[in-house]
Amino acid sequence: MFAEAPLCVCVCVCVCVCVCVGLFTLLLMLLEWTRPGLPSPLRPICDLRVLKHFIEEARDAQAAMLTCKEGCGLPEPVTVPQTKVDFSIWERKNALEQAQEVQSGLWLLNQAIGSLRASVTNTALQSHIDNSLINIFRIGKVLHSLNIQECNPPAGGVSGGEETWRVSSASELLQVHVNFLRGKLQLLLSNAPICH
Repeated sequence: MFAEAPLCVCVCVCVCVCVCVGLFTLLLMLLEWTRPGLPSPLRPICDLRVLKHFIEEARDAQAAMLTCKEGCGLPEPVTVPQTKVDFSIWERKNALEQAQEVQSGLWLLNQAIGSLRASVTNTALQSHIDNSLINIFRIGKVLHSLNIQECNPPAGGVSGGEETWRVSSASELLQVHVNFLRGKLQLLLSNAPICH
């Protein structure tokens, strides 16, 4: 009985060492992926069903807004991107100009929806707004995976002009969000060079 005990201890120690080495190796692999100096290349996301999912969630937020009775307004008008697309003008723009327009629009939507989130007290609507903000972040990751460079807005933000307008109600804002995803963003993603 005592002769078996050292063998049992030895086997347990060996198993523990193997498990620890395996976990340590896994940890090193994860750290290699997340190391700031060497980002892992993203696989391009060319499937437009991903965008369809974002559009559906934006529509869900819009529908929730329509059923909201109180605690669901904007504190003041916000600047949003223009959603109308003049195809002759859009097609004359190069890929970088199109990307800048979409990225600026996403930045404006993020600011406007963030402003709405800060003023909304309706908890059901808050959840939809949170999803919208998360999805704008995810859309940025999709664009990054397609080698569409992020365009940082100027220090003062995006100035008003023909590419922007102002809305004063939450329902208008959420309608703009849906239309922007269905319009300019979809055009940019469907023509991404890496997907062809």
